[in-house]
Parts: sequence; structure tokens; C-alpha cells
Amino acid sequence: MLELALIRSNTDLVKSGLAKKHFKDLHLVDELLEVDELRRKVQQALEEIRNNENKLAKEIGDLFKQGKREEADQKKALAINLKEESGKLTGELSILEAKQTEILIQFPNMPHASVPVGKTPEENEVVKQVGEIPTLHDNAQPHWDLAKKYDLFDLELGVKITGAGFPVYKGKGAKLQRALISFFLDNAIDAGYFEVAPPHMVNEDSARGTGQLPDKEGQMYHATVDNFYLIPTAEVPVTNIYRDEIIEERDLPKKNVAYTPCFRREAGSYGKDVRGLNRLHQFDKVEIVQIQHPDKSYETLESMLKHVESLLQQLELPYRILRLCGGDMSFTSALTYDFEVYSAAQKRWLEVSSVSNFETFQTNRLKARFRDENKKVRLAHSLNGSALALPRIVASLLENHQTPEGIRIPAALARYTGFDRIS
Repeated sequence: MLELALIRSNTDLVKSGLAKKHFKDLHLVDELLEVDELRRKVQQALEEIRNNENKLAKEIGDLFKQGKREEADQKKALAINLKEESGKLTGELSILEAKQTEILIQFPNMPHASVPVGKTPEENEVVKQVGEIPTLHDNAQPHWDLAKKYDLFDLELGVKITGAGFPVYKGKGAKLQRALISFFLDNAIDAGYFEVAPPHMVNEDSARGTGQLPDKEGQMYHATVDNFYLIPTAEVPVTNIYRDEIIEERDLPKKNVAYTPCFRREAGSYGKDVRGLNRLHQFDKVEIVQIQHPDKSYETLESMLKHVESLLQQLELPYRILRLCGGDMSFTSALTYDFEVYSAAQKRWLEVSSVSNFETFQTNRLKARFRDENKKVRLAHSLNGSALALPRIVASLLENHQTPEGIRIPAALARYTGFDRIS
């Protein structure tokens, strides 16, 4: 959630930032400021009345002590009037505060100055490309055909058990999943992240705290009886560890890594772009999350990018990094970099990670704060990244490393799979 002080002091900057994200209801900025001005007037009037109530209570007490009961009773009548007025203003203030919050939660995060102008994925900026695009042998196949050939996962069986988008991994395919999870977790732990195993469902406060509500209701599975949401990413429960917490500055950054299954309804499209593992309703992912000092968050973002790069390099996959344009960014992000790996059999780039700095957008909702060296309590910055999401990594490993003799497993991963080839 944007900070109200920023909107008050830099209204034009906020409007231009929201426009860069293609937020259509810019009139809400002015509406918010009108509500805020009225709220502050009511707040000021309420404080004055409460001060008068306190003074009057003291005067009444003194009069009773002095035996001046008649004068005290007269002032008690005034106190009753003040209490009634105070109650009325308290009700007005509550309504205005709710209206203010209702407007505020509709605003997306402000984009960082480096975010490119644009609306579609085609307008994202490629900032780096690494690795040679592999040339496959004549009979090379996409991963969904390789899965059938080597009995690695079964999409039809998943449809029988649950529905489309819920694959069943089998044999070496299941072991490859488990190996990748351990490989990603171990690399993160070696990089200083502390592993947590969070719940796979969250309550409404948690979903709202990280910005999934009210932005992504339609993308989440909702257990309506208990009003719980299946997590779309470990970002949600892990970041909420710090909800309503005050961290000492010396204890920053907080670095966490978690493996979880992820659940996304993702109203489906059809065709080759969603075949096989390209888009699923349930998938596995390892997520890295940091709570950091505002002065260091962009330096931290760079270190997180390098961490994801190191994973792709060890897996020997060609990749590129994109800086997302304003129109392709998430509701909550201030700056996002996407990683894409090249799928040689499909001849296209597949997104496998997003690494984002949210600045204070999430922490303002969460009230995730730190106490600085001057004992001042301030909002921290939150960051997260996929390190990594498994489905498209598996797809690219199968396709890019296929040979006439089978599928080669990169050396860094073979230590976890226990085999160096699928044949």
C-alpha cells in the first residue's frame, strides 16, 4: 500500500507513476486527498474535544474535593455534551478512515524510475542474455513427448485424479523434481538464507498483507468454509512472518528461503503456449525472500539476481534477463526482473523466475518495521524472487539436454538425482 505521506507531498509524481503502470482511476488520488483532508479536520476537532474532556474531568474532581457539588454538577452536564460530541466525531472518523483505506488499497505500487514505459511483454527491456542457443538433433522432441517416451510425468492421469494442470510425476521425473528442490534449497542456504517450511494456506489478512487481495482473488483457490487461500507462492506466508513485527536494524536483512507447492487458478488459454508443463495450476517452487533496510534494498536486488543467475549457469541453460515495463509489472512491485530460459524444442523463451523489490508497498500493509540506530521505527523494504520455479526448468532441461542417447543431466544436478542421464 502506498504511503499516504508520499501521496500528499508528491501528488503529481504519484499520478505519473500510477499512469506508468496504466492505472485507470487516477481521479481516486484526488478523492483520497479530499477524504484525508476531511479526516484530519475531524481528527483535530476530536482531539480538541478530548483535551477539553480531560480538563473538565480534572475541574470536576477538584470541585468535588472542595465541596462545591453544585458547580461540579453543572460542569458534569457540560461533560455529557462533550462526550456525546466526541462519540459522534469518533464515528465520523472511523467512517473516513475506512473510506481512506478502501481507496488506498486500490492503488498499485509506484514503479521505480528505471522501469521502462510500456504496456505489453513485447515492450520489456532485455538487459542481459547468456549462453548459446543449443542446436538439437534431427529427431528432437518437446518435453511433453519426451515425458511419454521416458515415462517422466503423466498429464492425462492428473486430469483423471484432479483436472487439467495437475500433472503426476513418475519415476525419474519425480526424482528430478525432488533433486531440483534440494539443489535450489541448498544453494540458497549456502548463500545465507534461513530455510522455513510455511503453511500452504493463508488467511485473508496474510493475502491482503502481500497484495494478493484485492488484486488477485480470481487467481487463487479459495477454501470458502474456513476463508483460507491456497498460496500462489511461498512469498505470501514467508513475508507474513514479519507482519506486525519491529526488527532491530542490526538484525537486518532477514533472509528466508522456502520450498512449497504453489496453486494458481490462472483462467486458461489454449494452444502450444500452455502445453505440457508450460502452465500449471499446481507446481513446485523455491522462493527467496528478504526484509531489508531501505538504503540497501536495490543493492540486495542485484545480489538476488546474481543468485538466480548462478542456478541457471549450473544447470547449463541459456537465459536472458528482462526489466519489465510498467504495464507488465505486478500490482505490488516497484521494479521486477524476469528470467527466461530458452526452450530449444519449442523455439521460444520461457519465464522461470521473477525477482522484485516492493520497497514499502507490502511492509506498509503488513506493518513490517525496523528500529533504526536513532530508535526511530520505520518501514522496511521487502524483496522476493523465484529461485526457482520448477515446471519450465524441467521442460527446458529435458528439451535442451536431449541427445540421441537420452537426456543428459548437468553435473551440478546429477549429485542430487543419483543419475547423469535419462534413457
